[in-house]
Amino acid sequence: MDCHTFFHTVLGVDSLSRQDLGRLGEHLAAAHFARLGFDVVDQNYRTRWGEIDLIAFDGGTIVFCEVKTRRTTATGRPLEAVHRAKRAQLRRMAVRWLIERDDRPFASELRFDAVGITLDRQGNLLALEHVENAW
Repeated sequence: MDCHTFFHTVLGVDSLSRQDLGRLGEHLAAAHFARLGFDVVDQNYRTRWGEIDLIAFDGGTIVFCEVKTRRTTATGRPLEAVHRAKRAQLRRMAVRWLIERDDRPFASELRFDAVGITLDRQGNLLALEHVENAW
């Protein structure tokens, strides 16, 4: 049983904690990147400044991705939460990852993307918004 099926059928989206909802969104975003031909090389990389949700690589580009997940659009679009401070935080964390990971793939390009996931109350995907080169 995959992550989405587990959360959707066993728990139901309304009963998910904020952390579990975020994990579900990250799982959906990782599947999206896989469909685009990327490998997720790291997930939930933690630093003293916070966490990078996804780091993906397609053979030439490393993408540092912020994922925001919402149950509905009632509280606004998910990507509205990726504000200036969050973008600066992600840049600092990306530098740390690049320094610390000796085994990281070689890339000719680095990119910062944002993915917004919106689910309905039953856990069905309403929208997946992927902004490449978000900042």
